[in-house]
Amino acid sequence: PGTEIVQLYLHDPVASVVQPVQRLIGYTRLDLNPGQARRLHVTVPADLASFTGRDGQRITEPGTLELRFATSSTQPRLTARVTLTGPQRHVDHTRHLHAVLTPDA
Repeated sequence: PGTEIVQLYLHDPVASVVQPVQRLIGYTRLDLNPGQARRLHVTVPADLASFTGRDGQRITEPGTLELRFATSSTQPRLTARVTLTGPQRHVDHTRHLHAVLTPDA
């Protein structure tokens, strides 16, 4: 038996402003038996992809993002490409900045 810390990183390869290579946006702890697999349900609000634009306003841009599931920042195990659609939008104080990772029971 052991514990795995699943970490979720966000990578935005085409933002209009230079971004960090990846940002840790969530994590969860899984207690596992040898050979056991677990499924995770993940909710990532689009606001987590927001950043400060050139005009000083916090924005979310449409485009392709990568969600990287990893055991550390240097060891991605799974990469999911997702696409944000719609126009660029300003993100205000009501933003949602927490990813939710929920293991199946």
